[in-house]
Amino acid sequence: MIVSENLDWSDFSRINLFLHELEGVEPIVSVARTYPDNSSAHILGYVSQISAKDLQTKEYLKELAVPGMAIGKTGLERKLDEQIIGKVGYQRYEVNAFGKRIREIKIDEGQAGKSFKTTLDYEVQKYTNELLKDKAAAVCVMDVYNGDIVSLVSSPTFEPNEFVHGLDKDYWNSLIKNDKKPLANKALSGLYPPGSTIKTLVALSALENKIIRPLDTFRCKGKIELYGEKFHCWEKDGHGIVNLRKGIQRSCDVYFYEVARKLGVDRLSETAKRFGLGKKVLSDFIEERSGVVPNTKWKKKFIGQNWYLGETLHSGIGQGYFQSTPLQLCLMTAQIANGGFEIKPRIVVDGNNDNLRNYLKHKNENPNEPLPTDLLVSNFDLKPLFKNQEHINLIKDAMFSSSNEPGGTSYRHRLEDPKFTFAGKTGSSQIKRFTEAQREAEVKQESLPYKDRDHALFVAFAPYKNPQYAISVLVEHGGSGGKAAAPIAKKVIKKVLERHELRRSVNNQIGETV
Repeated sequence: MIVSENLDWSDFSRINLFLHELEGVEPIVSVARTYPDNSSAHILGYVSQISAKDLQTKEYLKELAVPGMAIGKTGLERKLDEQIIGKVGYQRYEVNAFGKRIREIKIDEGQAGKSFKTTLDYEVQKYTNELLKDKAAAVCVMDVYNGDIVSLVSSPTFEPNEFVHGLDKDYWNSLIKNDKKPLANKALSGLYPPGSTIKTLVALSALENKIIRPLDTFRCKGKIELYGEKFHCWEKDGHGIVNLRKGIQRSCDVYFYEVARKLGVDRLSETAKRFGLGKKVLSDFIEERSGVVPNTKWKKKFIGQNWYLGETLHSGIGQGYFQSTPLQLCLMTAQIANGGFEIKPRIVVDGNNDNLRNYLKHKNENPNEPLPTDLLVSNFDLKPLFKNQEHINLIKDAMFSSSNEPGGTSYRHRLEDPKFTFAGKTGSSQIKRFTEAQREAEVKQESLPYKDRDHALFVAFAPYKNPQYAISVLVEHGGSGGKAAAPIAKKVIKKVLERHELRRSVNNQIGETV
């Protein structure tokens, strides 16, 4: 029986000094989990003592008889818990009537638990965590060819070391009463309307379904009316004549209302699901949520009502019933960046995973040569997400214009060095509907109360000419993707690309050992 644990050196010394008076007491120096910092707290998770609920839900714990043992509660600690623990050893002694050991009978050394290496870049994690300090935000960075997650940060974070030996009540209360929800992994479990970041998929879906052609235009006058309801563009006076490229560059709502109206929500839903929205990205993380990709059947099933055309227009700009996680938006962007091929993201290294990268490199460098057998075999299950790859290229070009040409919604935050040039798309998730009076007065997001401001979103891939990484940034109540999320993405992208050669030199094996 453990009487007391996690003693400081002063108390431990006193017990040893008076040990002759404490019959049956044995002071032990043991090991405990320690975390070097909290930059990866949400994805690594934390350990704590076994609870009654743990014993009911985890069969492997019933075989352990180790007082005070800590097990994984969230994140990778929970996902990999059984393999990390290993098998407990034991010592058996013959004792006399007074409990004194006479001789050793048997020793079972047990089996050490496995160690794991993650795909996370520790330096990028620390850097990103510092950028998000004092914000309710999330950042995801992913390799666009093999799905390796380079960075996954949720803010504010918590101190995982506090959980190891039992949580202080005051610290626990400070966590659960914090409005910015430091215990929630916003990157995996935060659900937000994707806002204008979804316009890339709306345009792609319309092209794939032959609803529009790239040069088809609509006139934006600042709003349209449908059955007595007004649907506004963020630009009060409108964008004038808009085609697909300008629609994404300027993020024109009226253009995408018209495209969505012609496309219909069911075809949009099909494309969105194909690119990773509406389903979990990683496996075995209890925190991760699936989100919602709405369509006519979904509404009938879960709400019991018919779908209305006005809801299709809202879906066309990523509002309404749409709910996505930052990780899903990062995956969506990565699959656009790599030319429209499905990837399976991972966070634990389990061997080389560069099949798609090698396949596309050989194909681009040797367009007229047949593919080697090993590349054909390793990419046997390669799944294109497009009907016509030229449509993907049109979307990538429009995202480039959004970030690198005057008038683009993230133009002011561009990186001009070709090594770092990114192509992106801003977005805002509406929290509270603007009134007509607020529109007329041209009320700015920053003048609204914090809780009434839109969530700010930004997705991008870089470098533009040779994509390697995709990023998604979410800032809760940041107001505008261009003002709040894009500046963070700019700094993280630069940091990631500066470390690219280092990561590649060790075959993407840099990470944290759990």
